[in-house]
Amino acid sequence: MRTELQSRPRRRRRVGGWVPPQHGAWAFLALPLALGTVVAPRSLLLLPLAVAWVAAYPCSYAALGLVRARRPQRFRRPFAVWLAVVLLPAGVLVLARPWLVWVGAAYGVAFTVNIAYARRNDERALVNDLVFAGECAAMVWVTWATAAGGAGWRPPPLAAAPGPVWVVTAVCALVLVGSTLHVKSLIRERRDPRYALASRIVATASVPAAAALATAWGLPGGWWLVVPFVALAFRAFAVGRRPLRPGVIGLVELGCFVLVWLGAVLA
Repeated sequence: MRTELQSRPRRRRRVGGWVPPQHGAWAFLALPLALGTVVAPRSLLLLPLAVAWVAAYPCSYAALGLVRARRPQRFRRPFAVWLAVVLLPAGVLVLARPWLVWVGAAYGVAFTVNIAYARRNDERALVNDLVFAGECAAMVWVTWATAAGGAGWRPPPLAAAPGPVWVVTAVCALVLVGSTLHVKSLIRERRDPRYALASRIVATASVPAAAALATAWGLPGGWWLVVPFVALAFRAFAVGRRPLRPGVIGLVELGCFVLVWLGAVLA
């Protein structure tokens, strides 16, 4: 029995070097891809884009582990493996869309913010989380541009993106920022009432903001974009009334994300 108990922490540490412990981040990665496919033309390039985008997360986690962990050697192999997983589909994408090199460079610059917070051992800082939310929201445009863009070194002009792309990008940003504040107010910052207040303010203000986005999308179909934000505002007030386990909180957020995607599909 003692041997079994002692083996469990070691197993968790081995897994910890390969898979990030922030399970909710996977939903953050999936939402912009799902929303991007709503407004992007069909393209086989979206498959390697999705693989590279999702694999970049555990790769970045391992990279940050090399920067801030007390035993960085346990992250070397995960980093090498995940980097290979990222580079294979990324190579396909660059061959088809060479301008994605500049997109990757822009994400690399944003990643320096994450590195700076990792070195301070403050990866859960609000600014760091908001940078991650911004990186995810920008993936809506990247998804559209990868499917619709040309094969040169110059990326599609921002003005070339149709209105629905920017509407869905704004929807994604609103959802991710609101979710970041909401989850923090329930878990890590649950003793700081300012986070609960900020979460509820953002959730409430997002409803009229969504109505404006619905108008830009086009009525009456655009009203489907508002429905998820009404649900998000409701959960910001209802869920915060009593403590919940992180798993339950995550399931609620995942359900809301699915509702956001359905709203975009129906719109």
